[in-house]
Amino acid sequence: MHRRVAQYLNSFVGRWLPEQRMFLKSDTATRFVRLRPLTQAVMLGGTVLVFGWTIVASSILFSDVISAGSSQEQVARAQAAFELRLDELSRERDARASEATAAQSRFALALEQVSQMQSALLASEEQRRELETGIEVIQATLRRTMQERDAAAAQVTERELELAGGPDGAGPTEVAPEDVASTLDIVAAALSSAAAERDRLQASADEAEAELASMQLEQRLLDQRNDEIFATLENAVSVSVEPLDKMFRAVGMNTESILETVRLGYSGTGGPLLPTAMSASGEPEYSADLARATGILDTLDRLNLYRIAASSLPLDIPVKASYRLTSPFGRRWGTMHEGVDMAGPTGTPIYGTGDGVVTHAGWQSGYGNMIEIQHAFGTVTRYGHLSKIRVSVGQKVSRGDRIGDMGSTGRSTGPHLHYEVRVNGNPVNPMTFIMAASNVF
Repeated sequence: MHRRVAQYLNSFVGRWLPEQRMFLKSDTATRFVRLRPLTQAVMLGGTVLVFGWTIVASSILFSDVISAGSSQEQVARAQAAFELRLDELSRERDARASEATAAQSRFALALEQVSQMQSALLASEEQRRELETGIEVIQATLRRTMQERDAAAAQVTERELELAGGPDGAGPTEVAPEDVASTLDIVAAALSSAAAERDRLQASADEAEAELASMQLEQRLLDQRNDEIFATLENAVSVSVEPLDKMFRAVGMNTESILETVRLGYSGTGGPLLPTAMSASGEPEYSADLARATGILDTLDRLNLYRIAASSLPLDIPVKASYRLTSPFGRRWGTMHEGVDMAGPTGTPIYGTGDGVVTHAGWQSGYGNMIEIQHAFGTVTRYGHLSKIRVSVGQKVSRGDRIGDMGSTGRSTGPHLHYEVRVNGNPVNPMTFIMAASNVF
């Protein structure tokens, strides 16, 4: 049966591929190999299949090469743009740092001036109160002297009436001349003393009023100067706090929640208490200057809390030396790349980006030698592919401390640092923290 089918196929295919014979000749004999039509068809079909497969495979490989070249060019352009942006951010950071230093100097100078002005204000207020008390005493003494003068004048009038004939007009009363002279001397002396005292008190009152007017002018000038100082301070603290507000909002963190957390951890109070100014009704007296000073102190407290919070967050760059950003945060070749890769020579120093506690320092699958640091507010940083680890688990580190060296351990194609930032367990773009802090520090 099979032979008959083969003969039929050979005869059918033989119309296009007739039977061929390949002769093999040696010194003693001649032999041939018969190539039947079906065998020739199989060989020809195999040759066509191999040739077609070669063409398809070459096309696929060529398209992959073209695609890979295009991706590399895009990565190179993105890397060049990113490095240019990093340079601009570095220059902006230096400029902001200079501005912050100048603002802090102005702020310290303004605080010193406010302290001096407050001391002068308290001294002038005390002098004003003393002058008011002195004026009241002078006025009371003047009123008493005038009353004594009027009483003496009444006594003189009464004596004159007695000398003229008595108060009832019954005629003059016999009075000794020496009594009259003695009485007149006493009255004249009292009048002279009263006039002298009145003149002295009037001069003192005029002098006190002139000094009070001078102090009121000085007080107005002092208030004007205080207003200028308060305006300078308010502007300085506003300029200092605004970049910090923007920085924390840029990294997607709730500023009020952060400040409340820091405030709970640093809630100690103490120190000497200053007396509260009281009004005439016995109620505390609050002035506009006191309200402005309280507002400035509240803003300074907010600035200090921001400073404490910023030191605990990963707001720095882990590689201070020259490096090349080889892979950004995001999806890469269909998978999620949860950090950024910074390439450089093996042994390049790696620094902690914020205050925290080391929770892992050793080998981790995929990461190679890895360090994990727990920071405040649920933030964690990871440093992978290190050639050397310089910290241990449980160790406290500060921003800028050297924690390891760059390497190529784990799943790595070359020496680089894989840097991650996680917030409450979720990976976030580390460049968000780095670029947000570059406008402040």
